[in-house]
Formats: sequence, C-alpha cells, structure tokens
Amino acid sequence: MRSTLFNLAFHVTTGAFVLLCALLSLFPGSAPVRACIRAGCRTVRWEMRHIMGIRVEVRGRIPRNQPVIIASKHQSWGDGFLMMAIMGDINFMIGNAAAGFPFVERVVRKSGATMVNSPGLRGAEGVLEDAVRRAGDDPRPLLIYPEGRLATVGTAKRYRKGVFLMYEALERPVVPVAHNLGLRWPKNEARKFPGPAVIEFLDPIPPGLPRDAFLPRLQVTIESRTRDLEAEGLAATSPETEASS
Repeated sequence: MRSTLFNLAFHVTTGAFVLLCALLSLFPGSAPVRACIRAGCRTVRWEMRHIMGIRVEVRGRIPRNQPVIIASKHQSWGDGFLMMAIMGDINFMIGNAAAGFPFVERVVRKSGATMVNSPGLRGAEGVLEDAVRRAGDDPRPLLIYPEGRLATVGTAKRYRKGVFLMYEALERPVVPVAHNLGLRWPKNEARKFPGPAVIEFLDPIPPGLPRDAFLPRLQVTIESRTRDLEAEGLAATSPETEASS
C-alpha cells in the first residue's frame, strides 16, 4: 500500500510540475522554469521521506554555486530529483528518451539544460558541442551521468566519453557522486522500500588528466564507494524496510 500511495503521489506531482513549467516557459527568461523544477524536485524528496519513508543522508562537501561538473552514479529514477533538491540551481544533461513525455523537451530546453542521445536512440546529434559552448558561459554546477543509463544495484555500465569531453573542454574539476538509492527505489520497479539512503559527494578530480587516466579514475572512485554504500544500506535493512508493498 505504501508503494502504491507513493507512486500515485509521485506521478501526480511530476505531471503537475511539468505542466506548470511548460506554462512558465511561455514567459521570457529561464528563471521561472528553473525555480519550478527545483520546487518539483523538493516536493518529490518530501514525498520520499514522508510517504515512502526513504530517509536520505547527504555526505561530503556539496559544491553549490561552483563551476564544477557533477558526475553521479545512476541507479534510480529518483536520483536526479534528489540531486536537484539537494544542490539547488544546477545545469544538467538528460537523455533524449525523456522527450517522449509531453512538454518535457520544451521545459528542458527552456531551463538551459541539454538533451543528448540516450543509448540506443538518435535524434540529438551535435548537441554535445553546443552544450560545451553554453556550459562554458554558465557558472552553475553541471550534472551528468557518465553511464548514460540506469544500472542495477551492484553493477556498472560502461562510462561514456561524454563526461570526458565536457571535462576536457571546460577544464573544470569533476566531483564524483556515489549513492545507494537503488536499494530503496530500484531500477524500473513499482515497489519501493523504506529505509536509509546515502548520497555522498567525493573528492574532486582536478582538470588536466588525459582520457586514459581520467575515465578509469572516475569509474573506480564512483563504483568502489557505491559498493561500500550498498553494503552499508543492506546492513541497515530493517523489518520496516521489508514491510513495504
């Protein structure tokens, strides 16, 4: 019952905020849409805590209002909402699979964010170069998922070259982010599980590394810490966690 109530609240919330953002996109400037996105993400975080019982702990130094690249693990549909709720006003890159939902592409573009090709899809060619150009003039943190798609708990997808191209072109530090949210909000599952989850901001990787040094370092950093957090989360599983339906 708890999962059903949360799923209903989540879909109503996201639908309502997408529609509101689409209406705000008719006005000049991106600030109203960006504020609406942040409000929607904070609402989802509230629902996670108070409806589903997912208690999110944030660790590490959050690089708010800094021109860095945030390279995050991606194992739950909820992690993007949480990252925006935690960090505030950020830029982001999103796969063009999201364009299949009504108004989403319009909202994303109005916010100043960028759609890139999702694995297996086409239709966003050439936008990475444009994203690099626009991000160079944008001092906000830039969120990117190096895997490009969701990974199940305990696994990793291939880290794609886009994160290195952004790192190389922008000459910015990359802040790796590990988390274990997939234990509470599993990939592509309707059932959710109450309990603690951790999002951890790790030590930045300084600019200037070549690709064959940067990508392995990024992947090892994120994946090794993610495995640690998964083990921690499994150890914290309680009867309350197992009572969800």
